[in-house]
Amino acid sequence: MTSPRNESQLTPASNTRRDILKWAALASAPVSFSLSMAQSPLRHNPFTLGVASGSPNHHSVVLWTRLMPDAASGNSQFAASDVSVKWEVADDEGFKVNRRTGQVVALSALAHSVHLELDQLQSDRWYHYRFQIGDAQSTVGRTRTLPHPEAMVQKLRVAYASCQRWEHGYFSAYDHMCQENLDMVLFLGDYIYEYAGAANAVRLPSGGWVNSLSDYRDRYALHRSEKSLQAMHAQCPWLITWDDHEVSNDYAGLVRGQSGNIGFDFVAQRARAYQAFYEHMPLRVSALTKSIEGLASGAELRIYGQVSFGKLANIYLLDDRQYRDRQVCNRNDAYGSGWLDTAQCEEWLDPKRTLLGAEQSQWLDQSFAKAKSDARTWNVIAQQTIFGRRDYKLGAGYSLWNDGWDGYSAARQSMTQSMQNHALQNPVLVGGDVHENWVGHVMADAYKDESAKIGVEFCGAGITARSAGNSKLAARLAENPHFVFADSERKGYGVVEFTAKQIQTELRVVDDVRQQQTKIETLAKFSVEAGVPQVNRLA
Repeated sequence: MTSPRNESQLTPASNTRRDILKWAALASAPVSFSLSMAQSPLRHNPFTLGVASGSPNHHSVVLWTRLMPDAASGNSQFAASDVSVKWEVADDEGFKVNRRTGQVVALSALAHSVHLELDQLQSDRWYHYRFQIGDAQSTVGRTRTLPHPEAMVQKLRVAYASCQRWEHGYFSAYDHMCQENLDMVLFLGDYIYEYAGAANAVRLPSGGWVNSLSDYRDRYALHRSEKSLQAMHAQCPWLITWDDHEVSNDYAGLVRGQSGNIGFDFVAQRARAYQAFYEHMPLRVSALTKSIEGLASGAELRIYGQVSFGKLANIYLLDDRQYRDRQVCNRNDAYGSGWLDTAQCEEWLDPKRTLLGAEQSQWLDQSFAKAKSDARTWNVIAQQTIFGRRDYKLGAGYSLWNDGWDGYSAARQSMTQSMQNHALQNPVLVGGDVHENWVGHVMADAYKDESAKIGVEFCGAGITARSAGNSKLAARLAENPHFVFADSERKGYGVVEFTAKQIQTELRVVDDVRQQQTKIETLAKFSVEAGVPQVNRLA
């Protein structure tokens, strides 16, 4: 553990990037000067979207905010100007213990978002932070660094969440998540939805279908305006990945999906969506592999990666949207997703088809190989969707939804084979996407129910996005016996507590997402003993 540092020793993370990234790196580095606009009196508080932190490791974390125009007039005093923002970090909420301060630039080209990368922090420590311009001050956020990778750790407590559709309800689940005493949140995709509305909507998003860069920015700002979501972002760091609705429903790589917002130039639309995602998430500037300009030509925004929580756990964050092949066997070769009959779809078994892409798949295999020598107790694979087979055809044959792992059979088998080849210790997969809670086992062969159990899986219900109901769940569970529990009605999140001996997972659900004030309860509770890939229901 490193010793305490004063403010002159607190430095930004290294920004030794290519020249093309210098302007974006400027937005992540503390600076020693003030821009003139930051010294002018402000007519409004620009911190209406709150604060957030993320991308943590044992010595660094990213602090985020975005400066917003005056909600009443729609005008911004700093509309076209880069702005110097003061930041403060301290050990206590009153900013009296080990207080450090500096300035960071909010670039107009990045919607005045701030991605402050602070390095040389103490490992396994909680910090408080805030931002200020003139007499305007943000709310206070709380964040932490992770334990040193070699540290012996007693406990890790995380929540996993996904699928927060504005039209379908309020994000009140986060009010309760704030009370869970978490180390971090794993957000697994569909932070926004690009739709113009919904049938029987609880509330309607502003702006209609999302298409332009300003549309995406406005939709993120709308979601970020929800106070319960702001409060949870201010509680602890988030590890964040995406799914499809951050761009367009069921898109695949550089191939369009099937939303009503699709323009002729999908690559350009994806670039706009990716830029807005970066602007609104606590990501490192290194995610911009070829800067913002590169996105327009299909360059990646690299969000997959891995962190360690001492010797207790590895956490792998995956991206199954950006690099995937197009879905196969849609009727009339339609874009997006659909049902496939495996007996009528030869392409389904093509060993070359990928969900993660060649580079990410190779990285994951190498990470699994390294995990054996690291000897951490748990290996947590956080990704977008449900991993295990879900066959919707009763009896012989298979009817599968082709947008998730079921539509990419060879890719799933490659991943499970990698787990076995490297004897990956205690794999725990968490996912989202399907708007339902599913709990079960990761099988050595997804299509052989008698094959070995090699891990466990928890797929979350989503914060608000609707699902079909439980009328057919009993039959579907019987058809897919590797799952031990499912629910297609209640909304909420999961909480997983890791110790050296076991994990315990609680499925936390709210009464009614259509109400701003709701109660919370535990729908079901499970345990998994270290070394035994078996889900045990406790409640």
